[in-house]
Amino acid sequence: MLMPHPATLRKLVGEYEALVAHQAGSGAVKAGQRVQDLAYTLCVSTGTRDVDLALKKARSHIAAAEGSLTPLPLRPAAPGSAEVRDVGRVRDAGEVHGVDEAVA
Repeated sequence: MLMPHPATLRKLVGEYEALVAHQAGSGAVKAGQRVQDLAYTLCVSTGTRDVDLALKKARSHIAAAEGSLTPLPLRPAAPGSAEVRDVGRVRDAGEVHGVDEAVA
């Protein structure tokens, strides 16, 4: 099953929880249209039919994605020079290599 990007899930969960908390604080009896839309989107995004299960799966997916992030170590570039990034490492712009992407 396709899963949305963790940042998208994080935004949906955050907005849903904020609106639910706001409605609970204001004494609203009926969920607003935006809360219903967010609940539906969370359920569709996680392949569930229950918003509580959707929230649980979304949080699990977000946590798994955050645990797998390994930031690329960066070092400052010399003034006036560019760095070139290759998968997993940073190279000096003058270094000879294969297909890379220049980073200004």
